[in-house]
Amino acid sequence: MAKKKRLRVGVLFGGRSSEHEISLRSALTVMSAMDPARYEIVPIGIGRDGRWYLEHNALKLLAEKTPHLAALGAGGTQVTLLPHPEGQSLVATPADGARGEMTRTPDAISGALDVVFPVLHGTYGEDGTVQGLLELAGIAYVGAGVLGSAIGMDKDAQKRLLRDAGVAVVRYFAIDRADYRDTPELGARLARKLGYPVFVKPNALGSSIGISKVKRAADLNAALDDAFQYDRKALIEASCEGREFECSVLGNDRPEASVPGEVLVKGAHEFYDYESKYVDPDGSATKIPAEVPPAKAKKLRAMAVSAFKALSIRGMARVDFLASRDLREIYVNEVNTIPGFTAISMYPKLWEASGLPLPELIDRLIELALDEHRERASLKITYHPKSPAKPDDSAD
Repeated sequence: MAKKKRLRVGVLFGGRSSEHEISLRSALTVMSAMDPARYEIVPIGIGRDGRWYLEHNALKLLAEKTPHLAALGAGGTQVTLLPHPEGQSLVATPADGARGEMTRTPDAISGALDVVFPVLHGTYGEDGTVQGLLELAGIAYVGAGVLGSAIGMDKDAQKRLLRDAGVAVVRYFAIDRADYRDTPELGARLARKLGYPVFVKPNALGSSIGISKVKRAADLNAALDDAFQYDRKALIEASCEGREFECSVLGNDRPEASVPGEVLVKGAHEFYDYESKYVDPDGSATKIPAEVPPAKAKKLRAMAVSAFKALSIRGMARVDFLASRDLREIYVNEVNTIPGFTAISMYPKLWEASGLPLPELIDRLIELALDEHRERASLKITYHPKSPAKPDDSAD
């Protein structure tokens, strides 16, 4: 019997984002769990400068960098993808910006990519930009498409669509940096309508970067200034004191939700911030599955699927919830289209608790990517109008 050909999987990690280092941790977990008998891994690191590098010793490189949250430097063979569906192969690019023709990569790394797994968090990776390039290149890829990815990153647009679809979200206001600079008291006016404490966050960023809990008006502008370092739009959200839950969603046309898990913030941390997630080993804990009544667990799962569908997401997403302590009020906080895959990340842990271990989860995500690519490829991209009907002379 002929040996089945391995799929060539391009794994993208790093990127031009403040979540660059978290992406490296996620990529190490994903690549370490991929079955070498099924997949030929093509590791592609994206530096903070946006250049793509084929990283031959990616697992060793990432293992050295991730404990210290260090960023990628220049290394490996500088490569790119051409934005048209011709071979789906990487091409080598001139180093250091030198002029010259792009060339096919050496034989050892050449050949068409069967699928790309973007393990990118934040801007220029999770927001539809990379997905658009992959669409132009005609390559299957894991996760949401251009629209779903863009909406998933834009918290304001996301909340508007969820609210319109009947999915509960907390009260909030969006504020543009230009309006804030023109009218400095605007933020305080909006926060008063919500009532303190409020949360201030950048509109399009993850990993809890730039988020502040504001308990009094005197601290609001400093929180907004911090958020506006990362985005031109910020959100001011009403606080929902109580409990935080997360659900993982998997699928395309018929998505399914995992068991819900609960995030428990510990120590001096007042909420699930960057430090409690990634820096302080004792800053948080998780309870999987969450200790909630069966009816509430069912509601969380149903809300997760509803949010996934409302935002036109494909493949995967993690849906985060805020709830009152008595669970009478449950809100979707946000939806993440490329959730974390680090050792502590909830997305894979929730699926493992639901009976789908990480290697099988990766297999399923790649299958979904290939299915979605085939579905898109089956759609017509040309139109031939019908000829106008000729008059019937026999009627005379």
